[in-house]
Amino acid sequence: MTLKDTLVPTFVQMLAALSAWLGKAEQHFEPEQSAQLMQARLAPDMFPLFTQVCFACVQAQEAMARLQGRDFPEAIAALRGEGVDAGAKPWTIADAQARIAESIAVLEAAADGLADVADDQPIAHQLPMGMIFDFTAAQYARDWAIPQFYFHVMTAYAILRAQGAPLGKIDYVAHLLPYLRPGTMPAPG
Repeated sequence: MTLKDTLVPTFVQMLAALSAWLGKAEQHFEPEQSAQLMQARLAPDMFPLFTQVCFACVQAQEAMARLQGRDFPEAIAALRGEGVDAGAKPWTIADAQARIAESIAVLEAAADGLADVADDQPIAHQLPMGMIFDFTAAQYARDWAIPQFYFHVMTAYAILRAQGAPLGKIDYVAHLLPYLRPGTMPAPG
């Protein structure tokens, strides 16, 4: 399995799930609660929901660029900045949905660029505080890109649940339903 086969479907399907969760929240909450929901947090020292959405998008886009040896486009810095400054303006569910849609488009457009990335390609990943991790491309994808992405996606899910959005496990695994053997879904009730 190639990095393209692993990362692109993972990022796209979970961003689509995040979009669906936000859609359910939008139907559940009153429109004036949208900005308040985007500022909800799991704990006081954690980033709010809008930041979690932005950072999930950033993680996916950065992985694509880093693995292809490309400089990060300005759009990633802008997205990160919006996430860091989430309290600077009243973001809405529509704003979060737009960031997700833009990210999915970027991922799909960049997907073919991963086809020739070798698993053993060296990746030096430097964090803002100066720490540097030396990975192979496969290690970077498995040990950094996917876990960091899922951290923000799952934190967004947990915030939505904690705020009362009507989500359940089926919303998290909706991408698996095409694989469900016909006639094996339990009856509701």
